[in-house]
Amino acid sequence: MIWEMILRNLFHRPVRTAISVIAVGVEVMLVIMVVGLTSGLLHETAKRVEGVGADLMLQPPSASVFMAFSGAPMPIKIREKLEEMKYVQAVAPVLLQFNASGGLDIVYGIEQETFKAVSGGFVFHEGMELSAPNDILVDDWYAKAKKVKVGQTLRLLDNDFHVAGIVEHGKGARLFVPIQTLQELSGARDKASVFFIKLTRPEHTPAVADELRKVFPRYEIRPLKDFLSLMTSSNLPGLETFINSMIALAVAIGFLVIFLSMYTIIIERTREIGVLKSLGASKGYIVRALLSETALICGIGIVMGIGMTFGMRAVLTRVFPTLTILVTAGWVLRAALIAVVGGLVGASYPAWMASRKDPVEALSYD
Repeated sequence: MIWEMILRNLFHRPVRTAISVIAVGVEVMLVIMVVGLTSGLLHETAKRVEGVGADLMLQPPSASVFMAFSGAPMPIKIREKLEEMKYVQAVAPVLLQFNASGGLDIVYGIEQETFKAVSGGFVFHEGMELSAPNDILVDDWYAKAKKVKVGQTLRLLDNDFHVAGIVEHGKGARLFVPIQTLQELSGARDKASVFFIKLTRPEHTPAVADELRKVFPRYEIRPLKDFLSLMTSSNLPGLETFINSMIALAVAIGFLVIFLSMYTIIIERTREIGVLKSLGASKGYIVRALLSETALICGIGIVMGIGMTFGMRAVLTRVFPTLTILVTAGWVLRAALIAVVGGLVGASYPAWMASRKDPVEALSYD
């Protein structure tokens, strides 16, 4: 009986029902997409850094785990000390430069031989290795997204680079240039942002890390096998606040739409509520009926929101092939719970107000 009444009420005002469902769907989509974009970016970046193949990396004091925010304060001659240490097989100094022209990318300035010794070298799809100061290597995802071909000119950092080759993705960055060229362009001559360290055996990592902390007590020493666990929003100042703010905005949208919708419903159904109460409906029955109606709207909205999320992800990844959006079951469930709680809270006051209406006044309402 109660569900039949609820369904009739929903179909009686289809436009308002549709708006309420869409609002809940947008709320769910916003929560999942914001978290998916940030966690996807962090996860994909961490996997690429781990893909360099090093066992340890040395960064300057107080350097962020997000290497894009690191400068180049370390003298490149530090490499000599690192190479003298026990169990160290190879050391690759890398200079990082943030490029914002035509997108947001990190450029790696590398010494080709040392980077090859640490990473095992690039897998080439086309072209050849770096041979000239203005040569650049791009990975296959970047080439696909930007429609870059071997032999063409690519303008980055206010400099024209010749695309020497297209390589398999997953070696730290998407763009690679000679370290000397990047040092000149960024005014960081004889400097490096990070040293990737390859050991003779991975099990020597704890011993070498301890030794590095003695030799470089203020520097950041990070095992790359633990790098993925460090790439979280809480480790980047402001990112977690941004995520929470966006979730709060999404919740506010759902809450206000549900509140206004249910409040309007109560005004429009004053006489109907009076009839129900005159027939013996209790306050609890009235509240339960209205909250059940809200729960059904939220349920349909959640399904729509999940569908909108996957549709939006498909569109974005097609337009931006290098973009990673990580949709997890955990956050889908959280987004659904947030939508249901927000909707029920938004409907609570109108439901309470309806349950307290006097039957005589309600029946005489015009």
